[in-house]
Amino acid sequence: MAPTARLQDARSLETKLLLTRYAREHAPADREALAARFEPLARSLAIRFIHTSEPLDDLLQVARLALLKAIDRYDPERGTAFSSLAVPTITGELRRHLRDHSWPIHVPRELQELTQKLGYATAKLVARLGRQPTTAELAGELGTDLETVLEGRAAARAHSPDSLDRPLAEDAGGGVVADLVPAREDGIRGAEARAMAQHYLSRLPHRNRAVLLLRYHEDLKQREIGELLGISQMHVSRLIRQSLEMLRGAAVEDDARPRAVPG
Repeated sequence: MAPTARLQDARSLETKLLLTRYAREHAPADREALAARFEPLARSLAIRFIHTSEPLDDLLQVARLALLKAIDRYDPERGTAFSSLAVPTITGELRRHLRDHSWPIHVPRELQELTQKLGYATAKLVARLGRQPTTAELAGELGTDLETVLEGRAAARAHSPDSLDRPLAEDAGGGVVADLVPAREDGIRGAEARAMAQHYLSRLPHRNRAVLLLRYHEDLKQREIGELLGISQMHVSRLIRQSLEMLRGAAVEDDARPRAVPG
């Protein structure tokens, strides 16, 4: 046996004996020794989440505390490797920390979990397809509809809130995002307008509704919408025209409908 292999075997045996002794005696010195020995594992798991908005130092702190929790919970008599407990414990604590602390805007927990599922599904499809997946492909992967995927993407943007100074597209009237923020006295009027818009949008087919939301709520260009939905820019243009005609028709129909006169 090579000297390196013998050294690794000796270190592995020493670690097992240390874990067994700590499980029996709970000596603080053994706990510190184990934490130092498995520090590289905690660090490697924390680095996996470096793409998030959380500072690396915070991720490392969470990973180290989770490592201590795994050391305290490990039972050598079960015959399983320590890593089989430590890895899911540390990863779970990191994900929980990101879910609960890294959102600058409050987002319901179910939407936070949806964005995580979208992230995993996106990575899986990128590896399989060799490109960014369309919204339709993501919906198929998750077994859901287009609107749920769009809602999850909108929630994900809470990680990096939009700037009020961002310019709007020219065909949206120009200006900046701040121009869309209603004045205080427009609150009731704005709520009524949103309720009316939701009323009419709910009567559109799913794809038409998704296209309008992406164009006028998310301020995406037709080309960007086409890339998201996996359709051509010309198809997006036709869907927008069709949707607006359907909305106008529904509004005319409602206006023409007789209204009940109070008795």
